[in-house]
Amino acid sequence: MPVITVDHLIGGRRIAAGARTSSVYDPASGVVTKQLPLADSSTVRAAVEAAQEAFPAWRSTQPLKRARVLACFQRLLDERKDEICALITAEHGKTVADSMGELQRGIENVEYATYVPELLKGEHSRNVGPGIDTWSELQPLGVCAGITPFNFPAMVPLWMWPMAVACGNTFVLKPSERDPSAPLFIAELALEAGLPPGVLNVVQGDKQAVDALLADERVQAVSFVGATPTAQYVYSTGAAHGKRVQALGGAKNHAVVMPDADMPATIRALVGAAFGTCGERCMAISVAVAVGEQTAAALVEGLKAEMGRMKIGPGADTSCDMGPLVTRTHEQKVRGYVDKGVAEGAELVVDGRGLAVAGHSEGFFLGPCLFDHVKPGMVIHQEEIFGPVLCVMRVRTLAEAIAAINSHPYGNGTCIFTRDGEAARYFSDEIQVGMVGINVPLPVPVAYHSFGGWKRSLFGDLHAYGPDAVRFYTRRKVITQRWPSTGASERTAFSFPSSQ
Repeated sequence: MPVITVDHLIGGRRIAAGARTSSVYDPASGVVTKQLPLADSSTVRAAVEAAQEAFPAWRSTQPLKRARVLACFQRLLDERKDEICALITAEHGKTVADSMGELQRGIENVEYATYVPELLKGEHSRNVGPGIDTWSELQPLGVCAGITPFNFPAMVPLWMWPMAVACGNTFVLKPSERDPSAPLFIAELALEAGLPPGVLNVVQGDKQAVDALLADERVQAVSFVGATPTAQYVYSTGAAHGKRVQALGGAKNHAVVMPDADMPATIRALVGAAFGTCGERCMAISVAVAVGEQTAAALVEGLKAEMGRMKIGPGADTSCDMGPLVTRTHEQKVRGYVDKGVAEGAELVVDGRGLAVAGHSEGFFLGPCLFDHVKPGMVIHQEEIFGPVLCVMRVRTLAEAIAAINSHPYGNGTCIFTRDGEAARYFSDEIQVGMVGINVPLPVPVAYHSFGGWKRSLFGDLHAYGPDAVRFYTRRKVITQRWPSTGASERTAFSFPSSQ
């Protein structure tokens, strides 16, 4: 099968620029399927230039017309969803059903962006002083940029650029070099929907492209989703260059299981939340905190049985529950964490390291792994593994569980399984985490709320998508107006103005 080249999209045209290249793999077979030209600084400058040139006309386009373009784009996403999801699965490895779920959540964010005429309405106050009116407007920033991760190649870009362009900005997207085809295909659908050339540009690249975007003074704002060390780098570097930055980092999400939890339902929920997308989710449940020894024993036994029923194989096989990891390097990294957990003394109840998938011996597969008796100081508890590894911690009380979660450096998502409303309310009040689920293992907010964690899971003040996206991609201007009254005679005023 010939190797395809994935291009950049600049000013409405595909461009294959870049002396350096990177390989894109089919994770199920380990075969190189595409070559990616990596943008250098001149390619990034060309994309920013195209966005800068498109900005004045797009800024002046009526919000309702911008919304209509996005509504057409939403229809195209729905019509072409099978093609998009096939691209996601082919390059990321997740199952087709998982790809469909990802895309649907992205489409919902596009739908929210079509409400932009309402969302951009400012505030108005009449007669704040004698004959004086004051109102506010939300105005676009200019050229914005997005740097997105490999685990959600369709959804996370759709968190960013649709709302940015709906608000009147132009955009440069730098998707992950591991699975670049879906975001490029989606961007071309936006052009088909009527988005003018240059309003949305896609540059394929690595750190060199990121650094060029962070340094370019024409880029006003940067959105990022990825690992915490990189998020911190993007935030500090972008802020040093005077940019508005939101940088979403990593996670270590805990699920507290109370003695009164519906255990069969809890087990099913945890297995899906831990091993969906092969654990490559920033909202994956990676630690189950069992309150009480009886709870822990029942939980571990149930998890072991449910994991034994999982089918692992290529994501294109619709009968599979979990596909491969995204690259060989990442697979080996996750295996290293499993080795480390064994060395640290955790009990490996289910060992997925020996998994063999018939006909896919070169694929990047690792079976689901389950650790019991995990302690807070262990590396497998402290660090984000980003793979199919679930840890079980045992505590005596809910207060002890909350203390363990609150002491962790990450604060992205968490949940509690219980039938006790008092316990649920106490947990949601006391936990120091940005997104909380009550009997909901993946409390990812819907499109008209905003997504973001606390502590080292978020750098910046504003969360992703939803109402915070409007705030992030606009700046507020407050206008105070007075028209002189005919024949009025006033003295010069030197005191600070007030309503008195």
